[in-house]
Amino acid sequence: MKPLTLSLALAPLMLAAGGPALAQNHDGHAGHAGHSGQVSAASAPAAAPAGHDMAPAQKPQADPHAGHDMGGYAGHDAVQPPDPHAGHDMSAMRGGPNIPTSVDAVGGRLVETPPPTAARTAPAHAADLLYDPAVMAAARKQLLAENGDIRSTAVFIDSLEAGFSDGADTYSWNAQGWTGGDINRFWWKTEGQGEIDGKLHEVEVQALYSRAIAPFWDMQAGLRQDFRPDGEDTTYLTVGVHGVAPYWFEIGAAAFLSTEGDLTARIEAEYDQRLTQKWILQPALELALSASDIPELEIGSGVTSVTASLRLRYEIRKEFAPYVGLEWSRSLGDTADYARARGHDPEDTRLVVGVKAWF
Repeated sequence: MKPLTLSLALAPLMLAAGGPALAQNHDGHAGHAGHSGQVSAASAPAAAPAGHDMAPAQKPQADPHAGHDMGGYAGHDAVQPPDPHAGHDMSAMRGGPNIPTSVDAVGGRLVETPPPTAARTAPAHAADLLYDPAVMAAARKQLLAENGDIRSTAVFIDSLEAGFSDGADTYSWNAQGWTGGDINRFWWKTEGQGEIDGKLHEVEVQALYSRAIAPFWDMQAGLRQDFRPDGEDTTYLTVGVHGVAPYWFEIGAAAFLSTEGDLTARIEAEYDQRLTQKWILQPALELALSASDIPELEIGSGVTSVTASLRLRYEIRKEFAPYVGLEWSRSLGDTADYARARGHDPEDTRLVVGVKAWF
């Protein structure tokens, strides 16, 4: 490195004298490993024009690497700095904590450690250690009543309507309600029909015990009483199911056994198709069946009648909605023959106007 030091020392004197040092390009990295010491044509400065003094522009700069050993970077073969985590096991940091799962257990299930024996010797409710157990038992009972055993009551007026057709104009109603909890309830149902400015045809009332047997489904059993103006009142033992099928079809099916031993049944289904937030279209279907002929009630065996309807309602409020619709009904088999014998058409289509409400 001595020749380089001598050159740097003489450079100011040569510049001041305008000596030949201006004609040479000093390599700032001369003497450093990895450099050839020669100046290429591309890096050599252009010759100064004649008569121009280029001395100030040719002042060499001190080599920042002077006295440094650059052998480690020769030919761009850089030596990597030491890894600060060398020798450390980083598997836990990369994959998270090593927690055993069911994959690691024999048979695919982890063996659970049983709780200590002391955990089973304490009271079932820790609050009993601090407060009177009788007071805490009453508080837990109240909590259960307020959060899972609430008694409630509801009334549904499914239809209260007037019907208009080629025959006699009619009125009818269909309502039901319940009171009780989530599992056990008392249900009541009533329906009836008559002629406007005429006589009442019949009235039906049911009193039922209802018990939830599955989500959305109740089993119902009780009594049904029919009232007729001609005095042919009938009492039935009733067993059925009521609930909501998949895709929100409301289904009701019941069998009725009269005190005379006559067995009949009824199946009902309806669906609410929401057109908008206010307009709802409701198709409904009802089938009536009988296991035998019942001449006093003018009912034949088999499928006795079918009723299909389509009602469009507008919900002024959720609890109150007027509607308009069409209802078609037809008596079948021997039941149709009884209707013809009375001079009635076994098939009827009528315009219905009514209201649906609940509270």
